Amino acid sequence: MYKKSLLLIFISVVLLVIFRVFIVDSCTSKYIKYSDLESHSKEYVGDQSCKKCHEKEFKDWKQSHHYMSMLPPNDSTVKGDFNNVSYTADGVSSRFYKKGSRYYIFTEGDDGKYHEFEVKYIFGFTPLQQYLVQFPGGRMQVPRLSYDVIKKKWFNQYAGQNIPSHDWLHWTGNAQNWNTMCATCHSTNLRKNYDVKTDTYKTSYSIINVSCESCHGAAKQHIDFINGDYKSGSRVAGSFMKLAKNSKPLEEINTCAPCHARISEINGKHIPSSEIMDNYIPQIPDTEFYHADGQVNDEDYIYTSFLQSKMYHKGVTCSTCHDPHSAKQKRPGNQACTLCHLPTKYDVPKHTFHKAGTPAAECKNCHMPGKLYMGNDLRHDHSFRVPRPDLSIKYGTPNACSNCHKDKSEKVLADAIVKWYGPKRVYHFAEDLIPGSRLDANSEKHLTSLINNKFVPKIIKATATFYLGSLPTQTSLKTILGRLASNDAQNRYRALRSLASFPSESWIDAVGPLLSDKVRAVRIAAADLYIIIPRDQVRPEYEKAFSAAQAELEKSLRFQTDFSTGNVMLADYYLKLKDYPNAEKFYLRGLKKDINMNYALLNLSAVYNEQGKNKQALNALELALKNDATNERVYYNMALLHNEMNNIPAAEKSFAKAVELKSTNSRVYYNYGLLLNQSKKYAAAVSVLQKGIQINPSDSELYYALTYVYMEANNKVKAVQTAIQLKQLDPNNPNYQQIFSSLGI
Repeated sequence: MYKKSLLLIFISVVLLVIFRVFIVDSCTSKYIKYSDLESHSKEYVGDQSCKKCHEKEFKDWKQSHHYMSMLPPNDSTVKGDFNNVSYTADGVSSRFYKKGSRYYIFTEGDDGKYHEFEVKYIFGFTPLQQYLVQFPGGRMQVPRLSYDVIKKKWFNQYAGQNIPSHDWLHWTGNAQNWNTMCATCHSTNLRKNYDVKTDTYKTSYSIINVSCESCHGAAKQHIDFINGDYKSGSRVAGSFMKLAKNSKPLEEINTCAPCHARISEINGKHIPSSEIMDNYIPQIPDTEFYHADGQVNDEDYIYTSFLQSKMYHKGVTCSTCHDPHSAKQKRPGNQACTLCHLPTKYDVPKHTFHKAGTPAAECKNCHMPGKLYMGNDLRHDHSFRVPRPDLSIKYGTPNACSNCHKDKSEKVLADAIVKWYGPKRVYHFAEDLIPGSRLDANSEKHLTSLINNKFVPKIIKATATFYLGSLPTQTSLKTILGRLASNDAQNRYRALRSLASFPSESWIDAVGPLLSDKVRAVRIAAADLYIIIPRDQVRPEYEKAFSAAQAELEKSLRFQTDFSTGNVMLADYYLKLKDYPNAEKFYLRGLKKDINMNYALLNLSAVYNEQGKNKQALNALELALKNDATNERVYYNMALLHNEMNNIPAAEKSFAKAVELKSTNSRVYYNYGLLLNQSKKYAAAVSVLQKGIQINPSDSELYYALTYVYMEANNKVKAVQTAIQLKQLDPNNPNYQQIFSSLGI
């Protein structure tokens, strides 16, 4: 009963990469198909080849931050002050200087000692510039020290944090690794080329910086066609160029998305597809990285916010407002908005209630609030929403009004909105998304409402589907299963991920067809569910699709093993397969890159436990407590382990600590209550289970356990009362029928 359940945590590794939309045209066979171009680096010809026909675009691009994304250091590319200047911040003193034509930084290295590091490349142009340092094994690292190009001064991106030299966040660590974290958005046709066996890179690229071919694809075939068959009168849609003139909106957005989204890359070998989730998995706006209403919080970029907006659903694209070559806004200030919105209605004090021509009257400051990232990079939320101080009062979410009126309460701001626009607010999905994100007794109805509302953006429906996975009721299961038929890949993907919370017999038949889904991310998620099913229980018609999807899953996981969490994801995969030696190997690899990953330590403990190495399992949990002594999950797992080792006093102590830390995990209260019952501490058991029910009133197993404790304590009246509540909550559960029968209800 108390055997430890495995904690499987799946981390989406944030890899910022360039998405390339492929167009496949039938044409003369002498041309290489677009689907083959990615493997032909010689097909990339460089920007000078584009200049002849596209001189204006070339000129604009040369002035953009794209051109300056990554270049060798010289007097024209380096913006930082390397005139033997020093800068001290957060316990580290650094010096910047030149030797001849070379640039150097003298700062703390990975051994905690100071060393001289040569700058190999500049990274970025404005508002800040960073610098790359080469390390053994093909690694390049980005120092924490950056140069503010606007204020012309050095600054520390992690201001106020004293980061030890062995920490994952130290500039020599995994978090500041160019190959993994940055490279594919700063160079053209980049290949990471990571060797998992040697933990080394042989990263390559066709063009050092972001170029014409980053967005338009390898140009040789296009140029050959223009210089050949095109002159003879032959015409092919797009002329063998991606993102050609008059491309469809989705093609444009998906070209921009992976470098302007919080996203993970599925595999280095891309599938020719207009579906982004064949090659990437964009982040949904859940509370791990976003505010509860979907507004940006962490470094979330643009794409996920934009998918929430009315603009996106009305056909607005990136190039509606931004020049794709200069990367500048096409129209200044409010003119960008009045292209579509009547200036006589919206760009007037009657609408803004602020003086015309002032920052307070700028559309972006009310509808696109900004936030600083990377120290000095102001980025605006592209969900284009109406400020809602009333939601701030009710739920504590931010609103644009407060950004300027810091001296006023949310109540005062909300009253001003009522005065100006009346008492009624137009419905916004945040009104359901926020309470849905709380994962309490009232959440399910809000999440279901979002899913059933045809006007709610698909990315929000996907988020609601994700949240439902944390509410394991029969009704939420039914709703999630229904999402498997969605025509949106993100919704199908999130439904599959949410089904991991439910027993396999409840979804095995429904998930089977998705093993051969047309979208790779969906197939991978389906395979990730199916790997826990004994092979002899897989229906014959799904065997071939399952094998193929599982191979895609493993390749995707291995692709990410240069990253700390990538190793943990692969270890989780092996843990599901009960391949404990490989699971142990990759948990340890991940922890070597980041010793502070407690979820890896929790799972490593589970692996040791499954192998009968309970002493090592306990050591892993103790190390996790050193990382975070307030982690209730560590105490819960420790309680389960102590109980298995028959150390009941230690188990009770650990359970009590988890409860003290206000755990919201129903299993804490369920297992602790039954352990106390086993020791005939009935009153304490009742108290613990009742506390669990207060936190999770829809969890039927808590009512079941409480009924059982009352029966053990010979309190039939309370047992019947609780069993009636249980039957109202989950009347058809086969596990509860015997107890219903014995109590005559």
